Parts: sequence; C-alpha cells; structure tokens
Amino acid sequence: MKNHISSAVIFLLFLVFTNHCLSIEAQTCKPSGKIKGKNPPPNQCNQENYSDCCQDGKTYPTYKCSPKVTGHTKATLTLNSFEKDGDGGAPSECDNKYHSDNTPVVALSTGWFNNMKRCLRNITIYGNGRSVNAMVVDECDSTMGCDADHDYQPPCPNNIVDASKAVWKALQVPEDNWGELDIYWRDTCKPSGKIRGKKPPPGQCNKENYSDCCKDGKSYPTYKCSPKVTGHTKATLTLNSFEKNGDGGAPSECDNKYHSDNTPVVALSTGWFNNMNRCHHNITIYGNGRRVNAMVVDECDSTMGCDADHDYQPPCPNNIVDASKAVWKALKVPEGNWGELDIYWSDA
Repeated sequence: MKNHISSAVIFLLFLVFTNHCLSIEAQTCKPSGKIKGKNPPPNQCNQENYSDCCQDGKTYPTYKCSPKVTGHTKATLTLNSFEKDGDGGAPSECDNKYHSDNTPVVALSTGWFNNMKRCLRNITIYGNGRSVNAMVVDECDSTMGCDADHDYQPPCPNNIVDASKAVWKALQVPEDNWGELDIYWRDTCKPSGKIRGKKPPPGQCNKENYSDCCKDGKSYPTYKCSPKVTGHTKATLTLNSFEKNGDGGAPSECDNKYHSDNTPVVALSTGWFNNMNRCHHNITIYGNGRRVNAMVVDECDSTMGCDADHDYQPPCPNNIVDASKAVWKALKVPEGNWGELDIYWSDA
C-alpha cells in the first residue's frame, strides 16, 4: 500500500513540475507593455509592401525580448523597402544608410537585434524550400510605434525578420505571395580576418596525411566561429596523425600528450572546440553509412596558421573534424579514399 501511495505522489509531483516548467518556458518572452494607437495624419503612414498603419484606440503589445535564438529559429518573414522614401522610413540604424531593394538585407525584432550586436552580420534564412544569406542593417522596433518616428506603424512583433525584395526573390516566392512567410533563420559564421601565406622553410611542413602547406602570398581566411552545433551537424572529416612526429605537430592541446593512430581521437575547428570546453568529451561521427565515437583531444586552429607553431599549414576551415586513422577505419572508408569526407556529427 505504501508503494502505491508513494508512486502516485511522485507521479503527481512530476506532472506539477512539468507543467510549471512549460509555463515558465511559455512566459520566457512576455509583452513589456502596451501602446494605444492613433490615426496617422494624412499621408504620414507609408503602406508600401503591405505595411499596417495604427488604428485609433487599438491596443498594441510591446516587447523588449524575442524568442531564443537557436540553429533553427522560427520567425515570420515580412517585406520592407530600405530605400529612400521606402516604407522603412529613416536610414538603417546600423550604418545610417539606405539600401537598394536588390540587396539582401533585413531588420530584426528588438530582442534579436540585441542592442545592435547583430549589426552588419549575416544571417541565413530558410523558407520555401530554399535558403539565402542576408545582412542585418536595421531594427524592427518592438518597443515603440504609432508615432512619427515609426511612420505611424504599430510596434513590430517580437518574431520578425523584415526583409528586402532581394530576399524574397532569392527564396523564389511568387510575387503575389509576398507579405508574410513562415521561415527559420540562424546566425551565419563569417571570416574574422585573413592571413597572408609564407613559404615554409625546407623540411618544415609535414605533408603526411594529405596536409596542405602555406603558399607564399596566398590569402587564407580565419574564423573565430563554426557553424551551429545541432544533433546533425554537417562537417568535413580530414585525416591527422596525433602521434609524435606526425603531421599534427605538437602534443594535443587538451592533455599535452600524443595519441596513437589506433585510438579514435579528433581535433575540432576553433568554434566547435569552444575554448577547450569539449576537451575529452566524446562525439559521434556519422559517415559512409556508419558511425563511430571519438574523443576530442585537440583544436584544429581556425584563427592562425602559416607559422612555425602551426607547421606552416594554413588556418583550419571552420567546419573540420580532423580525425585519426582509427576513425577512418571504423567508418570502413577504403584507404585509397582517405583524406576528406562529408560527414555529420553530434555530441555523444
């Protein structure tokens, strides 16, 4: 009898806790206030591109936040002109300039705009079975509206990607359907800089395992970021030796040790290495119709290269899983095909 009562109580507490968590999640981004609408003066609300005008006495919610940004952030795509005299109004907030309708640019709701921290950064927009990169140049203000500064338009909802015509065209949405579209978006990882290549001194670049050596005068991009990690993160698998005198160079960064070619270990591009936060964690690699677990022991440096510390090899691309021979063997890739392979990976 005691066991039945105990189980029932535990189950009831679980339901209460779950509902409480769901309630908190649903309330994460709540309206911060309300604005009472006013009818705009004559010719003071530009209704180009299906823009709404405030209605006298109507209540509009305001927001200081937006839904959490993930690798697959749900949003509503709307249409805007960032040109002079367009419905976007004043010059874009990020650069105080107007932008052609033929340029893929967007404004983001206040929370996503994040106090200008996404200014002039690219995002990738997915909709209508296609994708396009667009630059953030403006804020779609979710905190204010219905006044001259906002062209007497209502506050922006908190889930808007307000896009130029070029974005809609790139997504190949028929023009008759322009106005609103359910989409997903994510931050795009762009190069952080460039490195000019130098020819390595004789015998200073180990070409084992198909490693590249820097070329004099060639420009190589550097990255501080990598694509967003999901349960199905696309990457390129490359081949590396973590043994002493192997093309991996110095001992592994995570433990200052060398590792046998027969041990399934990997180095990850800088963004995925995440300031050593993935050190000694296992990841699962999917490729060639198989999968294998491997331990992260090193960084494939995407921020520097073409010097003695990096064996005069170029900076690592931002999407690399650099793996020992044991990983390639476990995936049963024929040795003649070792070098590069399109894969997916996830945290194990």
